Amino acid sequence: MGGVEDDEPASKRMKLSSEELRRLSNGSTIKEPVAGSSRDLMARPLQSEGGEEVVGSKGVIKKVEFVRIIAKALYSLGYIKSGAHLEEESGIPLHSSVVNVFMRQILEGNWDESVVTLRNIGLTDERTVKSASFLILEQKFFELLDEEKAMDALNTLRTEIAPLGVNDSRVRELSSYIVSPSYCSLTRSPKQDTVRARSRSKLLEELQKLLPATVMVPEGRLEHLVEQALVLQRDACMFHNSLDKEMSLYSDHQCGRDQIPSQALQVRLCSAYQI
Repeated sequence: MGGVEDDEPASKRMKLSSEELRRLSNGSTIKEPVAGSSRDLMARPLQSEGGEEVVGSKGVIKKVEFVRIIAKALYSLGYIKSGAHLEEESGIPLHSSVVNVFMRQILEGNWDESVVTLRNIGLTDERTVKSASFLILEQKFFELLDEEKAMDALNTLRTEIAPLGVNDSRVRELSSYIVSPSYCSLTRSPKQDTVRARSRSKLLEELQKLLPATVMVPEGRLEHLVEQALVLQRDACMFHNSLDKEMSLYSDHQCGRDQIPSQALQVRLCSAYQI
């Protein structure tokens, strides 16, 4: 109808449009002709670097790490369903199945099972394994004392904690709690590790700090990265003259020259005698 006919099928034109949209959304570039069905096109992975999928224009953000950190942030903010949906839709779990079992065992107080599971996580540093085992068995020790099972607590100290060879001074301190339970209540402080009634969730947080970040994503990791970026932008701002609360995530921070004071609000006059 008065124009040059397009010999390309409509499906192929649609595929190119979809690819362009995907390119705009993740910063990747078209490096080869589009082929295959539109379904295959939308399922194509993001650009990769050294065999790993990456996101962002610089190619330095690993997709798996990025998704895991976002999921961790969602859970921390209380968006449990959203975090679970992200794991399911992306196919990238926040934690491995073994780590999930380990965390559940800690929260349920299955101490012996959790120590066994700890060794199945795949940690290569034996010192880390022993230090983590020490924290778990220490919690077991305190809970036995809370239940007034002094002999069981003593047995745990002698046969499970002491053989680890970790923190001998702490082992001696734990033994004093058995000899004189009142010593524990007199010396413990909310700010010390000697808190006998330390919660299991607190123990999990301590284990999280001890274990590699690849095993358990650190708490507040996304917030830390965002804050770090904002602080770097603020420090690099040549004309910085604004409050931190005025910084926004929607755009890079940069103060203009117009924010530098250019007029005097008060002028002090000095007499000749004062000069």
